[in-house]
Parts: sequence; C-alpha cells; structure tokens
Amino acid sequence: MTDWQLTIDSIDPKRQVAFWAPLLDYRVQPAPDGFESWNAYYVSIGVPEDELDHDGDGADRIYDPTGAGPTIWFQAVREKKVDKNRLHLDVYPTGRDQGLSLDERARIVEEKVEQVQLAGASVLRRFPADFPEAGEVEGYFVVMADPEGNEFCIG
Repeated sequence: MTDWQLTIDSIDPKRQVAFWAPLLDYRVQPAPDGFESWNAYYVSIGVPEDELDHDGDGADRIYDPTGAGPTIWFQAVREKKVDKNRLHLDVYPTGRDQGLSLDERARIVEEKVEQVQLAGASVLRRFPADFPEAGEVEGYFVVMADPEGNEFCIG
C-alpha cells in the first residue's frame, strides 16, 4: 500500500488543527523525535523562517489514532482560499448505516452540524432543501465550510 497524507493549505494551521481534530476523532501529531516542536524540525530541514507558522509551536498535523485514516497536514500559506474546493471531505457521523431511517439520519447529522458550527464552521447548503435539481433522490447531508472557507459535507 502506498503511504500518503492529505495536505490542506491554511492561513491559520493552529486553528485548523483545533477544528478538524475533534471533528474527525483525530489527535495532534507530536513533533518528530529529537525536536521540541514542529517549527524546530522544519528549520532543521531548511524551511525558511518566513514560511513557518509562528502562532504556536508549528503543530500543524493531525493523525488517526486507529491508523485507518491518513495524516492531515495544514500547510501554512499566506494566500486565502478564493474558489470552490476541487477536493473535499465527507464526514459520516452516521457511520454510513443504511439501516437508519431518513429522520434518524437527519437528526444525527444535525447534531454534528450544531457541534461544528460552535467550533467555527458555517452551513452553506442542505440536501435536499437547497438542491432543487435533486428531484426524487432520497438522502440527507449538509454542505459546510470550515473556519477558513474549505467546503466539506456531513452526511
């Protein structure tokens, strides 16, 4: 299997780590052995000072403690997001349980939506209400934006 990580450009990696880690049941990845912080590690491999996240210790990575999901790196960048994502995460608090009724699925989704709104996310659209082109397709999910405007879905 090929090892990989998901890299997300971020104006404020520290805030993104604080937002995404609890949403995905992830943990903050500690700095590599022998380094007191991620910033110390980055300097050791030649990352220029002006590219470091100076709002903390550079802790900009999260990982799945079960080992099932990829590491996520919130790479510090200066420019803000300006267009729609070409890639987004789908988060399933329902566990993708097809045995749930639509009402139960919607209740679980809305509980998670409320939690992430308190953490700084915003609702963009709800399916099916905001998708008139959907016709008779059955389902329920909410398109949201994280604190930096990156879209993701809760379904």
